Amino acid sequence: MTGSNDMTNETKKVGFMGVDSPSESDMYRCVHCGLCLSACPTYTHLGVETESPRGRIAYMKAVHEGRIGITDRVVSHWEKCLQCRACEAVCPSGVPYGRLMEQTRFQVLTNNKQGSELRRISSIFLRSILPRPKLLKITAHLVRMYQRLGLQALVRTTRILEALPGNLDKMEKQIPVMSDRFFGPSRDIYKARGETKKVVGLLSGCVMPLMQGDTMEATVRVLVRNGCDVVVPVGQVCCGALNLHSGDLKLGRALAKKNIDIFIESNVDVIVTSSAGCGSSMKEYSELLSDDPDYGEKAMWFSSITKDVTEFLVDLPWEPPLHELNRKITYQDPCHLAHAQRIMDAPRKLLRSIKGVELIEMKQSTMCCGSAGFYSMVQPELSHKILHTKMRNIADTDANQIVTANPGCMMQLENGLLDLNGEQTVVHVVDILDEAYALEAQNV
Repeated sequence: MTGSNDMTNETKKVGFMGVDSPSESDMYRCVHCGLCLSACPTYTHLGVETESPRGRIAYMKAVHEGRIGITDRVVSHWEKCLQCRACEAVCPSGVPYGRLMEQTRFQVLTNNKQGSELRRISSIFLRSILPRPKLLKITAHLVRMYQRLGLQALVRTTRILEALPGNLDKMEKQIPVMSDRFFGPSRDIYKARGETKKVVGLLSGCVMPLMQGDTMEATVRVLVRNGCDVVVPVGQVCCGALNLHSGDLKLGRALAKKNIDIFIESNVDVIVTSSAGCGSSMKEYSELLSDDPDYGEKAMWFSSITKDVTEFLVDLPWEPPLHELNRKITYQDPCHLAHAQRIMDAPRKLLRSIKGVELIEMKQSTMCCGSAGFYSMVQPELSHKILHTKMRNIADTDANQIVTANPGCMMQLENGLLDLNGEQTVVHVVDILDEAYALEAQNV
């Protein structure tokens, strides 16, 4: 394996410690067969063993066995991982790579070995702003003013941030565009059209209602149109996915417990999310809190009734729109929907149910777009390379519109279109359904 200089005695060998350590049973499931290599975005773009799932697991084993310590160089390989979990979907041995990586990053965090970029994002955003809804909304208002009042254009034109340390210019370019209208929890109940089939508890989440408030509103309308009462419980918080991915298991568990309590009080039949990344983590609350005597059973209940909005609508079942939308679209599979939740057919069934829509499949649709939560801020160059490949595959479809089912993917693909001056638009599955339903209503 390349990177053999890591296998030295140059640093003190501090191995994994504590209950949140990668387990032997998980690590040693990997038999190094190599079937994960072609599915891994970092390996396919960099072509080195250390940037593959089995290469990263080899480092985990070496640390566990005391052959190496948690060095900066080893951590750099772990932090290049997108955590897209494409390797899980193709692994014949069933290696739970997502769990391994979250526990490994917890060990990195515990040993104060995070890379400088991830450490900065974790301290400023993941641990300070993201868990506090009021502070997050205030921050979003300030960012929106910064963008709308022309300050962002001035900063970028003068390139003033390039003269400052800390890659601030690269981080500023990754700031998402804030929505014109924010979405959020409410004490109102959005009543079903016609007979109520289900009472849905909708996860508002953290970043999505600020970046894609229109999509959240579309989600409510689509659910109501299909016979659901919709509750967006007040008091809910971020699902914890971004914190868990960075290794902050303690805060991730605290956020999970808060959401479990709030949704239990809401007395809903099902919990629905429009964010693939959120849904993946929420479905794994049962695993995250399995050893908690107070929340183990509650977490199992929570995870068992959590559904992605596309999955839920197909099972409901939904009412296909009657109005035609004459356009060519292509669908980008979000990693945490396709690989973690193994949901690929549901979004396509919904899209194909819309008359006049031609769904053109792109090459490597399930390959990560390079967003991966905050990855584009931590690894901007590699993220851009991965995005470039995705945009090339999209261009080959000659589609008018790009459809996906995750807020991070939407933002990343929009950035890709800006780089290429592309004329397509990026929408969520529920956006295009909502559009068809709205036109249907106008023509009744």
